[in-house]
Amino acid sequence: MFNYKHVLETIEMVEREHLDIRTVTMGISLLPCVRATGEATAQAVYDRVCKKAENIVKVTRELSGEYGIPIVNKRVSVTPVSLVCAAFPEKAPLIGRALDRAAQTLGIDFLGGYSALVHKGTADYEEIFLKSIPEVLASTEMLCSSVNVGSSKSGINMDAVRLMGQVIKDTASATAEKDGFGCAKLVVFCNAVEDNPFMAGAFHGVGESDTVINVGVSGPGVVQHAVEAVHEADLAELAETIKCTAFKITRAGQLIAKEAAKRLNARFGIVDLSLAPTPARGDSVAQILEGIGLESVGTHGTTACLAMLNDAVKKGGVMASSMVGGLSGAFIPVSEDIGMIEAAERGDINLDKLEAMTAVCSVGLDMIAIPGNTSAETISAIIADEAAIGMINNKTTAVRVIPVPGKGVGEEVNFGGLLGRAPIMPVHDKSSAKFIRRGGIIPAPIHSNKN
Repeated sequence: MFNYKHVLETIEMVEREHLDIRTVTMGISLLPCVRATGEATAQAVYDRVCKKAENIVKVTRELSGEYGIPIVNKRVSVTPVSLVCAAFPEKAPLIGRALDRAAQTLGIDFLGGYSALVHKGTADYEEIFLKSIPEVLASTEMLCSSVNVGSSKSGINMDAVRLMGQVIKDTASATAEKDGFGCAKLVVFCNAVEDNPFMAGAFHGVGESDTVINVGVSGPGVVQHAVEAVHEADLAELAETIKCTAFKITRAGQLIAKEAAKRLNARFGIVDLSLAPTPARGDSVAQILEGIGLESVGTHGTTACLAMLNDAVKKGGVMASSMVGGLSGAFIPVSEDIGMIEAAERGDINLDKLEAMTAVCSVGLDMIAIPGNTSAETISAIIADEAAIGMINNKTTAVRVIPVPGKGVGEEVNFGGLLGRAPIMPVHDKSSAKFIRRGGIIPAPIHSNKN
């Protein structure tokens, strides 16, 4: 029977509580595009992406109008480009720029997949590819890059970690006139997943179908409203409330995902359950945690609150959809969350606390501005710490930090839009250079031998 209460509830979620479908992302395999030369491959890549995704903007607009749910971003992810250009890695920038042109032609928001998978070792062609990232991100607008440097099965490739510290520094320098904005489009992963719809870390895994639709839902505002409505509840009841709310949010995502896949002639992949905040007030993961009972995010108890929130979201989501994937949890990007921004401005949250929080939530150290004079070795050490958390705990972790050229602690960087603004946070001044320069592999933990 048609339940008007549920209809009105959904309308309220959209109009007052910032419920939206954060992204519909089409994954496209580029393996059929490999040709004898880099130039021919780049052209084939452009043609294939434009053909496969030609209707993604049109279809998502239609679905948003029909169902009354905003779809914020239309995105494409592709096969890691390092694999496509393995025979001619010096031509990788041609393919990167071809992908950016395709994104502009399609009218989408971001395109991810200028990526490499080097978690167990770095081949010669991959090293050439990694060194191309700064120039490519500086010369493109919508292209995003990611690099996987570790996994629970293989350990951490510290040679790649060392190199990525320098790549991040070089990317910041190459985009210095935009406050290092290129680094906002670059993520370093441990345990990267093949079906992530969120940027900047999305790529189309080699184990995926030819084309696939992955949807990322988001509803921090809805969850915050639900938490505030049961302000006298104990934590078990609160967790149940969050679980039921996540169920409702995920059902909306499942509906959109299946219909989008059908209309775009692609396979339905997964629904990503992540709570992805925006700089708008009332759309914040940090404010959810404060609603649970913290005076400020970052104080003692923050990690416990976040662990409960993350688990409750996952439990509700998997009841709503059998095809759950991606990252699925709560994001804690500093610049994209008004509660995080304000906590950082007050000094209530720092890198060390954020690192602890990443042990229990999605992804990792995300959209954090650090002083421009931070050394490459220190950035590599930050990556290594985060990768170790992911490796040991068998979860995805990542680092997206922005060393802002010419700026230091006490200053701020403003990227605008969904990327928001960020106070520049201090890093430790003691050196980790000797550790980073050792290189080699941090061996996989003992549980990697499970069969």
